[in-house]
Amino acid sequence: MTVITSEFEIASSLPASKFFNAYRDFNNIAPKVDPETYKTLVDIEGDGGVGTIRDVSFGDGVPFTNGKLKLDIVDSNNFTIIYTIFEGDILMGQLDSMTHHVKFIPSPDGGCVYKPTIVHNCKGETQLPEEALNMVKEGFKKTFKAIEGFIHANPQTY
Repeated sequence: MTVITSEFEIASSLPASKFFNAYRDFNNIAPKVDPETYKTLVDIEGDGGVGTIRDVSFGDGVPFTNGKLKLDIVDSNNFTIIYTIFEGDILMGQLDSMTHHVKFIPSPDGGCVYKPTIVHNCKGETQLPEEALNMVKEGFKKTFKAIEGFIHANPQTY
C-alpha cells in the first residue's frame, strides 16, 4: 500500500481552545459556515466522542457526495482531533482510507496555528495526482477560514 502524507499550517489570532471547541462541534458548524462543502454530518453510532461513526453528505461545491468517518482521538489537552474516513466516494476509488490529524497549536501571542496532516492510504501502488492532494488541502483551508470568520463574528461562541 502506498501512503501519501500532506500537511500545511495556517496562523490565526484566535485561541487554540476556541478552534478546538468549534471543531468538536463540526457536525453543526461546518454545514452552517461552509454549505458548499458540507450538507450534513450525522452521528450514526456513538456519542460524539472517540469511536463515533459519522455519515457525511457533501455539498455541491465538491466532486463527492458522501463519506463515513470514525473519530479516533479527541484530545482536549493537546487540542487535537484525529479521524479516519473509511468509506464513500470521497475516497475516489483510489484510497482505502484517509486519516486526518487536526491540531491547533497555541501561539505565544494568544492565537494559534492550525496544522492538519492528511495521511492518504492508497489502494495498492496507486499514486494520487497532485491536483487531488491540492483539492483536499484547499478544502481544509476554505472550511478553516469559514469557521474562523464565524468565530470572529460570534466571539461569545465556543
